[in-house]
Amino acid sequence: MTAAKKRRPRFPGLRLLEALATPHGIDRYLELVHPMLTIRGVRGEVTRVHRTTADTVTLTIRPTRRWAGFTAGQYVRVSVDIDGVRRTRCYSPATSQHTRGRFELTIKAHEQGLVSRWLHRNAKPGLILHLSQAEGEFTLPERRPEKVLLISGGSGITPVLSMLRTLADEGHTGEVVFLHYAYTEADVPCRADLLELTGKHPNLRLLLAYTDADDGDLSGFFDHTHLRKAAPWHAEAHTYLCGPPGLMAGVREVFADLGLLDRLHTEDFAPAPITVDAADATGDVTFVRAGRAAPNSGQTLLEQAEAAGLTPDNGCRMGVCFTCTTVKTAGCTRDVRNGELSTDPDVEIQLCVSVPVGDVAIDL
Repeated sequence: MTAAKKRRPRFPGLRLLEALATPHGIDRYLELVHPMLTIRGVRGEVTRVHRTTADTVTLTIRPTRRWAGFTAGQYVRVSVDIDGVRRTRCYSPATSQHTRGRFELTIKAHEQGLVSRWLHRNAKPGLILHLSQAEGEFTLPERRPEKVLLISGGSGITPVLSMLRTLADEGHTGEVVFLHYAYTEADVPCRADLLELTGKHPNLRLLLAYTDADDGDLSGFFDHTHLRKAAPWHAEAHTYLCGPPGLMAGVREVFADLGLLDRLHTEDFAPAPITVDAADATGDVTFVRAGRAAPNSGQTLLEQAEAAGLTPDNGCRMGVCFTCTTVKTAGCTRDVRNGELSTDPDVEIQLCVSVPVGDVAIDL
């Protein structure tokens, strides 16, 4: 076989088919035949639904062959159609990265979470989800640390639970502590699995801290005392943290006091509160393609677009997944995470973490 033949595309007619399918792409037509039939995209079929707490649901998902797997700690963009609109959110697999042919998502139904509440109420075997390939850099190093402290709170349990399960599957012999914060025992997702897993591996230790009860291994909020009780060897360890903003801030403060921030690895799963002062908001926001304009309310551009009746693609709503990236054609915006200003025209910005400073035009 010649070198030229070796380089021949696997599907020589694919480009022609995609051109004929424009503007939607061939996968949009193939899914009409069968929702799991794709060439470019990734789909996942829900094969099992399990509820471990009153407000969480665990979905076992069988992905299509294009799924490339994941590394423990990464996240996946999950899209589902709700009332005719495709909604996207980011969730971290909770299973070991060595599990083949399936993975699990444990999703907490947040009060303001449109997608999480819909999945909690409606997910059942046979549901087809649209998936991205796994993304994110919140992962263990290839050479596993000898001492590992995993800290989580609420639904932030999923990426660090994946790390714990991965280390167990690898037969890791180093010392590992899993410290999870919840309101009460009833609010701990996968509690039975955690107890079983740590019971099988003497080097894995589980500590449950309850903020609204005193029957846990620890009570109250994270502080220096909790850290010393959980991992007296914390200065020698690598710590992986994921949880709500209050827990994230508390752990960072303690590690900063100890001069150990270089050993703390974090993943935010909820945005820090954004303070909006309508009195400081000036100018108008123009949505160019929609031909609409509205006074600047001071909220993020994603919220203002939705208030104007638009439905831009979005996922994490906190600046992680880049799903809502859109071109700002004119004006100045401020990044709510760090205060940085974007003043150049025709540049990409993330709608969910950008607020207008005066008049702004967006290519929506």
